[in-house]
Amino acid sequence: MSSPIGSKRAVKIFVLYLLENINYPLELCTINDIVMQTDYVMYLDFAESFNEMLDGGLIEPVVEDGNTLYTVSDQGRVVARELKSDVLTSILDKSLSAAFRYLDFQRRGITADCDIEVIDKATGECYVRCRLLEKKSVIFESTLKVDSFNRAERMKSNFDSRPEVIYRGFTALMAGNVNFMFD
Repeated sequence: MSSPIGSKRAVKIFVLYLLENINYPLELCTINDIVMQTDYVMYLDFAESFNEMLDGGLIEPVVEDGNTLYTVSDQGRVVARELKSDVLTSILDKSLSAAFRYLDFQRRGITADCDIEVIDKATGECYVRCRLLEKKSVIFESTLKVDSFNRAERMKSNFDSRPEVIYRGFTALMAGNVNFMFD
């Protein structure tokens, strides 16, 4: 099964585009997390493509403070610029925005926490409590009462995998920036 973005060639262009626009070296696990933010690329396609780009000189390692980081090479920049039109602009834009949000949360040291409290075992009612902390200070907190443990688990899983998206959506709703939802 291939990635939703298409061929491994598209995966490579996608990764190079993100790295070129981020424009500073990152750890491999951070690059992986960034690429996985929008679900356009499957992990195995990323892993294979990354190694091929490294072997081909499109991505190069940089050692900083004993840690190996990776950045796009000059050759990789040319590939990203010349071939980015092979991937839908909307996919590139959405993915780059998601990458910057992820990196912002990481840079600021924001941690996410979510737990489930069962209220009534017979009915399955639960509370889902979500929090974001920045430097031990709560910047977001929400508690929802839901009708089933299954729903609570899905909500927790969604929050745990993309807390920055939940936070952005919540603040947009509260600020009235998504009025289309109310029409």
